[in-house]
Amino acid sequence: MDKVALFGASGVIGQSVAQALQAQGRAYRVVGRSKASLQREFGADPLAEVATWNPDDADSIRAAARGIHTLIYMVGVNYWQFHLHPQLMRRTLDAAIAEGVQQVLLIGTVYPYGRPRTTPVTEDHPREPHTFKGRMRKEQEDLLLAEHAAGRIRGTILRLPDFYGPGVDKSFLYRPFLAAAQGKRAQLIGPIDAPHEFIYVPDVGPVVTALMDEPRAYGRWWNLAGAGVTSQRELVKEIFAQAGRPPKFTTFGKGMVRLMGLFDPFMKELVEMHYLLTEPVLMDDSALRGLLGTVRKTPYSEGIRQTLAATRAAAVSPAPAATARPRPAP
Repeated sequence: MDKVALFGASGVIGQSVAQALQAQGRAYRVVGRSKASLQREFGADPLAEVATWNPDDADSIRAAARGIHTLIYMVGVNYWQFHLHPQLMRRTLDAAIAEGVQQVLLIGTVYPYGRPRTTPVTEDHPREPHTFKGRMRKEQEDLLLAEHAAGRIRGTILRLPDFYGPGVDKSFLYRPFLAAAQGKRAQLIGPIDAPHEFIYVPDVGPVVTALMDEPRAYGRWWNLAGAGVTSQRELVKEIFAQAGRPPKFTTFGKGMVRLMGLFDPFMKELVEMHYLLTEPVLMDDSALRGLLGTVRKTPYSEGIRQTLAATRAAAVSPAPAATARPRPAP
């Protein structure tokens, strides 16, 4: 089979895609900055080839893409460095095209849609981001779509909502899982009663591999909705209930987030994205389901059960407030 490279493999989405490829018996290359980290996460899989890269070095990027048919792009940046997204995409596309990579699948976000005009949001919704982060993500997408239109490489985009799951510490739900497992009070960013959706991370990998193998997928973007519309409050209640404890939490509003941003660069940047909690982008993925036929989504109750078990087993230490963010793969 044609070889696949996972750029940004160390993240939770990369690990989910790797697991899906492993289940299919397909060889793949994991690409990241730290060889030690990649070896620790993927070294036990004989199907995995470890490759490091320096995204500031064109030759390094070309070496990481050499001999690859499909490139899955999941490269993250610090929340306060979103200006790097289009820069890194430009360098990666140049290297991929030079090395003869046939296709690129970008893991995208809801940011480029901007404020939702409809509920739910389909792929026909305008991309009119009103935030800097949304504009940077749109610019990143436009670079890929332009190369596809020019016939230099095939490109497609899979948009994800917020996510959660075992090992996912950059999620609105991470602190509730940790607090419920340890019998403590959770800190939430509100409002927590607004409609919201989450995807269980292990469900993403099979969708990615199915999409990349579908020739009709290229030249556009696709929505992957969560496992249903819910709210932070409802999920937190379920998390604590499964832990056998009454829910205990404190909610921080936008004003407190802004105040915390005086001392925390992540929280400072989160302020402009707070609209996603008051004007949520709830996606319609009927087009994706029509294309692939089957898109499995773990029910929230089962995803919570598995994540809570993993949280307890890992005995994870509390993360700083900066780990809470509105999107998975920024």
